[in-house]
Amino acid sequence: QVQLVESGGGLVQTGGSLRLSCEVSGSIFAINTMGWYRQAPGKQRERVAEVSRGGTITYASSVSGRFTISKDNAKNTVYLEMNSLKPEDTAVYYCNADISRTYYSGRNAYWGQGTQVTVSS
Repeated sequence: QVQLVESGGGLVQTGGSLRLSCEVSGSIFAINTMGWYRQAPGKQRERVAEVSRGGTITYASSVSGRFTISKDNAKNTVYLEMNSLKPEDTAVYYCNADISRTYYSGRNAYWGQGTQVTVSS
């Protein structure tokens, strides 16, 4: 069983900051990529930021320069530092991990339960 547990969402004013955390636990051989997605009401889920096993990082253009993704391999945890938040950043944020559970198994995507981020104007 693999679990992704997120924390750190909440309500913040425009220009404020929040830090999200996501810890992966369970029977895991390798974590290939870890990332954050978000889904606002009435919109499709979109990728916010992603970090590969080798450390390559990508950001959505809408958050580049304001958000920072990082990971702690020893703790199987990924973080999302969000600064200069805007009302349009309001969404449910989901942690995502591409995981191989054994040496021989394929890669599968796992999701956290989601954490609400609300930015007030």
